[in-house]
Amino acid sequence: MNLSQFTALIAERDALRYTPAGMPIVNAVLQHSSQQMEAGIARLSEFEVSAVAAGEISGRFSQAPLGGVYRFTGFLNKKTRNSKSLVFHIIDFSAVSDSAPI
Repeated sequence: MNLSQFTALIAERDALRYTPAGMPIVNAVLQHSSQQMEAGIARLSEFEVSAVAAGEISGRFSQAPLGGVYRFTGFLNKKTRNSKSLVFHIIDFSAVSDSAPI
């Protein structure tokens, strides 16, 4: 199964655009920072990930404030068919309270 969920802030976001097939799409960069337990030791987990919101979720995502913290659900896929780079495809997101860690 390829399903990921994490909390992140929207660090960068392009303008809403349309593919040649007419599908709305938004590219973005998400930033995550948290503390995770690994083998009984606290470890700082920080990353940036390229993300894309396509279809009906793209309109809502394009209106979300930059710097806003959200819980994202989605999956990883290659950026292009022949690429080794990954991109996170957003299938849902919801706001997180200010007190929650990124």
